[in-house]
Amino acid sequence: MQTWRDGRTKATGAAESIRAALAALGIPEAAWSGIRPTVTYNGLPYVHLGMLPADVVEQIAEAMRVTETSAH
Repeated sequence: MQTWRDGRTKATGAAESIRAALAALGIPEAAWSGIRPTVTYNGLPYVHLGMLPADVVEQIAEAMRVTETSAH
């Protein structure tokens, strides 16, 4: 049970991180309200992103490209 709880904590933290990043990009909450933490029966943490509007995915991709370019 502790493994599942630890997984839930990790998944929740990751979900909050992506929500904060999307909010920082100026993406309205309505576009990413389907993001939720989830845990498998054996405690593996995941984040379900749900369906995102195409323009939001483009913004995410652009932000990732900018981050990748600045890292080089």
